[in-house]
Amino acid sequence: ESVNLNKLRISEAEKDGADKFLMSTFDYENNRIVDGTGNKGKKLVTFSHILKYDVFPLADILQKSLEMGQREMNKPVEIEFAVNLNVEKGSPYIFNLLQIRPIVDNQETIIHNLDNVPQEKMLIASEMALGNGSIDYIYDIVYVKPTAFNAAKSEGFVQVVSSLNGKFLKEDKNYILVGPGRWGSSDPWLGIPVKWPDISGAGLIIESGLENYRIDPSQGTHFFQNLTSFRVGYFTLNPYRNDGYYDVEFLDKQKPVYEDEFIRHVKFDEPLKIFIDGKKRKGVVLKPGEKIE
Repeated sequence: ESVNLNKLRISEAEKDGADKFLMSTFDYENNRIVDGTGNKGKKLVTFSHILKYDVFPLADILQKSLEMGQREMNKPVEIEFAVNLNVEKGSPYIFNLLQIRPIVDNQETIIHNLDNVPQEKMLIASEMALGNGSIDYIYDIVYVKPTAFNAAKSEGFVQVVSSLNGKFLKEDKNYILVGPGRWGSSDPWLGIPVKWPDISGAGLIIESGLENYRIDPSQGTHFFQNLTSFRVGYFTLNPYRNDGYYDVEFLDKQKPVYEDEFIRHVKFDEPLKIFIDGKKRKGVVLKPGEKIE
């Protein structure tokens, strides 16, 4: 992830003034750390002028941001931020809040061995799964018909998916969402270009490749980097090259709640049990009524 970063020594920061409020100096002779860079000695990144002398009120801003985030999300949050201190003289320094997400303490572990689940019990299986734990309260699955998908019409799918998602939100229910290519891609030729609000009710999001539509999976990019924070599972599978398993025929035999030319919504009387082993990156969705021995 650091391929686009230029790694420099601390001494390089002095050339562009980036050390202005961040550095201190280790005074060898007196065995102490001195604020600033005016003395001879090893330079250390301590943020001393910001934290001790309040040159920039970072601590207060962070405290207010965390308190506000926790109040609005009703749970502790983590944030990513950046500060621009390199501004014209007389201009204010700039604090940028880049990302905020809830902190989820998930102690759940998988006690089952997902390697030995018989295929006849599985509806979907993935060797590239994100998340961890089990889900046993989902009865619905919304899936794009593999035989009917047309990448040229992917933008038209968004409204249908968003409408179905809205119904689940009103009923306070989750569902499994399956589709080809990359969910949330900005390029409609690579997948259905939904935004997070369009699929926010999904408890498990699955990207499934097709024989004639071979797109590399998003691998948790786009808005998927927050999926584990909201305890939403994520599967990638490519059945055409024996990477994962997807029993579309079983779904096609079920009576749909909703169906159009491209999308089907199927509801079962029993829950679709989902197991995700985060350590092995394996995930399984069992057919209704099935159990893992």
